[in-house]
Amino acid sequence: MKNLIVSQYQRIKALYVRYERWLMPLMLLGGFLLDYFTFTSITISTTFILLFGYWILVGAVIAFTHLYDAQKLPWWLQFKYVRLFSPLLIQFAFGSLLGSSLIFYWFSGAFAISWPVMAILVLLLVFNETFRKYFEKPLVHLGVYYFATLSLFSVWLPFLFNSLSAWLFVAAGAGSVVIFGAYIHYLCRFAGHLQAQKKWFFVSMIAIAAMMNVLYFTNIIPPIPLALREAGLYHGINTFVDKYVMTAELENFLQAAQAMMFGQTLHVIPGEKIYLYTAIFAPANLETTIVHRWQYYDAAQKKWVDRGKLLFAINGGRKDGYKGYSWQTDLAAGSWRVYVQNQRGQILARVRFNVERVAKPAALEQVVR
Repeated sequence: MKNLIVSQYQRIKALYVRYERWLMPLMLLGGFLLDYFTFTSITISTTFILLFGYWILVGAVIAFTHLYDAQKLPWWLQFKYVRLFSPLLIQFAFGSLLGSSLIFYWFSGAFAISWPVMAILVLLLVFNETFRKYFEKPLVHLGVYYFATLSLFSVWLPFLFNSLSAWLFVAAGAGSVVIFGAYIHYLCRFAGHLQAQKKWFFVSMIAIAAMMNVLYFTNIIPPIPLALREAGLYHGINTFVDKYVMTAELENFLQAAQAMMFGQTLHVIPGEKIYLYTAIFAPANLETTIVHRWQYYDAAQKKWVDRGKLLFAINGGRKDGYKGYSWQTDLAAGSWRVYVQNQRGQILARVRFNVERVAKPAALEQVVR
């Protein structure tokens, strides 16, 4: 019977090793896509329960793996099948956790916000074989785990306190360092083979925290958890209760594709107003100020010049986002852009467009939001 059990395990292990190079990226992708298809249809509180569940799962499986390899587990916890498939569990949970910072941006489908992490995911999938070899190193997977920890805390605290205060980001970093530092300390204590790398675990953790703070305070990181649901340029806007009735230029498929890649082209008659409409998601009970900063590219000076700034307050909690708009009159021909920001200058979106001056109004269609 014992030989039968051993041979069965060996057959399963051989099958796993044979398909591991495909299973690893599939599990990563599966966890990543779970954020999109599940978290957009459930409440925020349930979202965080699931994310913290994945976070605990990763920590438990990583600890189990190292303690198992160090033969520090009691006999009744020596689950060899769990050890065999632990890389898949870690990949799946990491896929979900790495997407946690983008959950609120996926609500908007704003590719300009989500493309960096999407690019990282593609690289992980394309170069998974190379990545898998590095991922087996404790310094790498613990570094990724700390990054996921800091990202989760930096999203959770603003929801918990209904605030976008910079001090909450600092608190997220400090809290994650304390919690993760204790995790590393006890992991190295019980898994002796990690003790020699303990210093480098702490160095990588501090380096990641420092890098994230630099990105945050230089306004490179978007103002999580605000999320742009929608942004668009229109020739007219009328409001009816909670509905916005707007007039947009008619576009064929090719023009719409070009607008996504290079910015929309607006055909403007003299004296006409052009409106920027935005819908922004924010946590319930959160009150903050949104800025629309209009800029025109001055070809003579070869620089972007401010042409107006509108500030308006929003109250969070609406799944469809808080709606608001700004406008400019008699836009000059050429390149324009509008930054959608918070008061600290963190950018939710950048809307690029070109203006062509025409004698007759463009063909328009009605849009209701």
